[in-house]
Amino acid sequence: MTVPLKRWLVVGLALAAAFVALGLGVARHPLTLDSQVANALHGVYTQPLGTAAAIGSDVLGPVLPWVLGAALLALALRRRQDTGLCVRLAVVLLLCRLTSVVAKPLFLRERPRDYPDLSYPSGHVTAVASTGFVLVLLCAWLWPRLVKRVLLASAVAVVLSAACRVVLGVHWVSDTIGAVLAVTGVGLLSACALRLLPPGDGRSLDG
Repeated sequence: MTVPLKRWLVVGLALAAAFVALGLGVARHPLTLDSQVANALHGVYTQPLGTAAAIGSDVLGPVLPWVLGAALLALALRRRQDTGLCVRLAVVLLLCRLTSVVAKPLFLRERPRDYPDLSYPSGHVTAVASTGFVLVLLCAWLWPRLVKRVLLASAVAVVLSAACRVVLGVHWVSDTIGAVLAVTGVGLLSACALRLLPPGDGRSLDG
């Protein structure tokens, strides 16, 4: 049974509101959890674990939306009947990814250690979560049997990306949580607006 459109909208609004509330709450003072984790991992970024986290951060980061965008373009060229679907998905991907770019100057949160750019929400986690969200939508429309696997893989990738950024000491834990809230909230709202939710039965939106 599909979830009614209104429920997706309510969930999207609630998550977007939670993102804003969390951002306002941590803009000046980190959460207790933030401080505890940052203190426990102080200096770890200079150790072998930090090196591994840096490699993971390079893989699970801003490059992924670009890769997915290229894949959507290739799919649209190969399957012309799904061009409308691919365009809509690309718009959702862009809007989700922009949540970090737009929000950081609004909250002006400092990083746990000296590092360029602002902190809330994590751009890397936003990129991975955006990619995962759109991949799940794509599968829901064209390859429904893959949805659970892609959803699980996306969740694991988001957690790993968040862990890498926290281990490197360039983000607070709440930065990574905020990224997931923002992407999911904006993703649901934009997907509803673009008629991507509830998902179809594998036929093109232009059919």
